[in-house]
Amino acid sequence: MIKALLTIDDIASANTPAVVDYIVEKNIPAIMFGWGENIEAFFDNAVYALKAGIIVGNHSYSHPHFSEISYDECIEEIEKNEAILDRLYAAAGVERKYRPFRFPYGDKGGDKKDALQKYLKEKGFDKVDDTKISFDSWKNAGFDKDIDTVWTFDLMEWNIREDTGFTKEDVMDRIHYIDPDNGEGLLVDGSHHIVLIHTHDITEELVPEYYKLFIGEMLANGVEFVKPEFITI
Repeated sequence: MIKALLTIDDIASANTPAVVDYIVEKNIPAIMFGWGENIEAFFDNAVYALKAGIIVGNHSYSHPHFSEISYDECIEEIEKNEAILDRLYAAAGVERKYRPFRFPYGDKGGDKKDALQKYLKEKGFDKVDDTKISFDSWKNAGFDKDIDTVWTFDLMEWNIREDTGFTKEDVMDRIHYIDPDNGEGLLVDGSHHIVLIHTHDITEELVPEYYKLFIGEMLANGVEFVKPEFITI
């Protein structure tokens, strides 16, 4: 059996309600990470996600590379989005029990990483339970010690664009790929994952209902999506 936590980045978008409806229909719990500017642009769609029982976490306000901005700018990015998320939860009438955070692009801030991890811990951000992830690469990278939510498997569907040559078939190949050198991959029996997909309207235009195609492929190959749990470190 393969177990995975589904995480969905960059909400909100025009297609966010459709993605929400699909995962609710399939009884798939998830964390959606909100990009502040997108929440402002599609506020009601983000409210829709919350009312459907989905946790919405912080994904910064303007989605910069944190290694390319100052520490103070990093904090401003986080806190500006915190204010938006507080307003979002209030508008939805939903208690904000958990506050996970994901760095844009997985960029933990370069030489500011330790300071930012300290900030996230001191401010009470919540760490997703990753204790069942057994891949050596996870612990070797120190992800088990970090507060922010990383991923073990990126579908990379965000790369489906007219000028990239990356296609839906490439995403399918990624789902089925197992690294021959370390034995790591999504469909390794007994493995636990944090899976990453995005709500991008451009992807929707190029591959209509792409989320159904890719999530459906994972379901058809034995991936069981699990409820988000959190731990203290």
